[in-house]
Amino acid sequence: MLIAVGLASAFAITSLPAAYATPSGTAVIAEVYGGGGNSGATLVRDFVELGNAGSAAYDLSGYSVQYLPGSPSASSQWQVTALSGAVAPGGRYLVAEAAGTGGTTALPAPDATGSVAMSATSGTIALVSGTAALSCKTAADCAAESRIVDLVGYGSAVVREGSGPVTGASNTASVARGSSLADTDDNAADLTAGTPSPVNSAGQTPGSGDGDGGGGGGGDPTTPGTVRVHDIQGTTRLSPLNGQSVTRVPGLVTGVRTSGSKGYWIQDPSADADPRTSEGVFVYTGSADPAVAVGDSVLVSGKVSEYYPSSTSQSLTEITGPTATVLSGGNALPTALTLDPASVPDAYAPTAGGGSIDALALEPAVYAQDFYESAEGMRVTFADARVVGATTAYDELWVTVKPDESPSARGGTLYSSYDQPNTGRLKVMALDTAAAFPTANVGDELSGTTTGPLDYSTYGGYNVQATALGTLVDNGLEREVTRRQKGDELAVATYNVENLDALDEQEKFDRLAEGVAVNLSSPDVVALEEIQDDTGATSDGTVTSEATLKRFTDAIRAAGGPRYQWRYIAPAENQDGGEPGGNIRQVFLFNPKRVSFTDRAGGDATTATGVVKTRKGARLTYSPGRIDPAGDAWDNSRKPLVGEFVFHGETVFVIANHFTSKGGDQPLHGRYQPPARSSETQRQAQAAEVNTFVKSLLAADKNAKAVVLGDLNDFEFSPTVTTLTDGKVLKPLITTLPAAQRYTYVYDGNAQTLDHILTSPAVTRFDYDVVHINAEFADQASDHDPQIVRIDVAKCR
Repeated sequence: MLIAVGLASAFAITSLPAAYATPSGTAVIAEVYGGGGNSGATLVRDFVELGNAGSAAYDLSGYSVQYLPGSPSASSQWQVTALSGAVAPGGRYLVAEAAGTGGTTALPAPDATGSVAMSATSGTIALVSGTAALSCKTAADCAAESRIVDLVGYGSAVVREGSGPVTGASNTASVARGSSLADTDDNAADLTAGTPSPVNSAGQTPGSGDGDGGGGGGGDPTTPGTVRVHDIQGTTRLSPLNGQSVTRVPGLVTGVRTSGSKGYWIQDPSADADPRTSEGVFVYTGSADPAVAVGDSVLVSGKVSEYYPSSTSQSLTEITGPTATVLSGGNALPTALTLDPASVPDAYAPTAGGGSIDALALEPAVYAQDFYESAEGMRVTFADARVVGATTAYDELWVTVKPDESPSARGGTLYSSYDQPNTGRLKVMALDTAAAFPTANVGDELSGTTTGPLDYSTYGGYNVQATALGTLVDNGLEREVTRRQKGDELAVATYNVENLDALDEQEKFDRLAEGVAVNLSSPDVVALEEIQDDTGATSDGTVTSEATLKRFTDAIRAAGGPRYQWRYIAPAENQDGGEPGGNIRQVFLFNPKRVSFTDRAGGDATTATGVVKTRKGARLTYSPGRIDPAGDAWDNSRKPLVGEFVFHGETVFVIANHFTSKGGDQPLHGRYQPPARSSETQRQAQAAEVNTFVKSLLAADKNAKAVVLGDLNDFEFSPTVTTLTDGKVLKPLITTLPAAQRYTYVYDGNAQTLDHILTSPAVTRFDYDVVHINAEFADQASDHDPQIVRIDVAKCR
């Protein structure tokens, strides 16, 4: 047991106390070498050697050796190598760690293998009872850690035993105890520097028995080198060999990609015993077509690299600038790892207080993202998977390998809270570019087995690059048609029409028009989001949308709908976000045969509408008008459009919104956990503005009937919606539906709510519906589903 002697100074790290333990008469750390494969080294790998000075075997089951840098920072983590077996009395036990690119001599066959790249000159090694990573980073804290059996600090290590660390370690020198394995718990006194002399449990030394990988193979191009794929992948998200060259890494080619990011995957069929270390890796050939085929046995040389698809994504471990020797072809591939509810954990990802999880030791039995990372590049397989994200224009779809995880009403996977991101979702693409990719809708099935290497990209995270794709089973998902409103019901809808402008093809107008006239059954009022100006995404000073709206309303009429009129406020050029030059805005369409619009002139891009209290209740100063367009909350974003409508003699205020996008938020699957949702700050400010405006309506008339609707770009459980409803001035109608029906959008296989309709307290008699016609389908008119509320205005008193 380690105890501390003396007091720790708060002023200088050199004043920290040494760590002492009851001297061990059994298992100790006998030798430490971190210079393997470095310049001048003879041995190709780092190693830790244990010894047993006792008279009985020392069982190492469940034990580990752990490494900490000599001068640990706040982000430094102990790196863990699990052990098994035992140290015989008077015997030795050899733990092989990371290989370098130099050296000529292999270690004798190790008793345990890790992938820790130890420093040659300074560090700390601990023998630990357990495999959970230590957290102590000072001698004092490690002195209180009862799991530490023995500890050696070398070079200038902060964490050490006794008067100081043992000195003299280098690329060519290890630090070792004497033959008696004496332990007085003073590293400087107990160990000395000398020529590395690794011994395994069989008593073998370098050259006396089978080595750890062929000793580099000399110059023979058909002999594997000392580095294996699991050495490259390591036990964290980052390779311990990142930036280093590797030579003749053996593996079987399991998949070849000849388009996009060209390259191939190799997998070592001889796996190590550590579930954290993947046996597969991507070999990136760049623009060159890979000169290998699936089933080839190859030796690959190149440079290990961590490729970050984006600044917030996790990385993909690769071998770049490769050369390969094909030893044979047509070999049987390694058995694929099964992905199913039993293998994929329910917890999503470890957390690091919003920081990077790159350096955390993987826990594949605990976290789904760790599980997938531990299989990065390996062959995986799943069977009979439900499609939860429709086929895209990029020939990809989403499935779930967990059929019972958060099912939506129509076959998708529901995203219902930040802490339930749904771990069974995976994106699927095909490596066979000659075969047609299946066109799938949500709720369809990939029947049979889908198999291929597990990859990672910025778009969606982990994905399967299928070499064998299941057969598509069409489960017949149909587009919904909502009922027509009754004569005494005011029907108000919202629909994001995805950057519609007058230059679009007629087919797009016709598809969107059918959604309004047929699927929404011709609402009385439709709030449109993403109507662009008449020249689309061209910065030419045009801000009007008359031609766009004429084409759209003509198409609605041709589809059997009414002759709609429209109202909007034209934005100032490039002040409302969206595509540059597009000048997207919200627009009211209304059926003048059913509802009238109250026009009050004066509203423009920069003038705010207000609320006036009258004897007949509240009214707007400008209709149509904008809510506080000069406010900071609306910088580079769409300003809410407010209109005053009259239906059967009753005034109804409609507020159309398109809050700022979620662009800039960190992804669910990224390296920062939990992910930051930076865009949420502006949406909360926007929600507060709308909430304040609704409160002004209710202050003027507590029975004011208000409908707040549109694309809020946030979830029903988000702080944005909480802010919008503050004071219970608005009711989010999405929460009135059964939980499995609460979605308007599908992103990365998650069915979620971004579009909303909310109503003021006076709206007591209503019928609400999300009309699923787009988000679940490969063939979409828009990426959003519209929704509608039918209000019995006369009975809302």
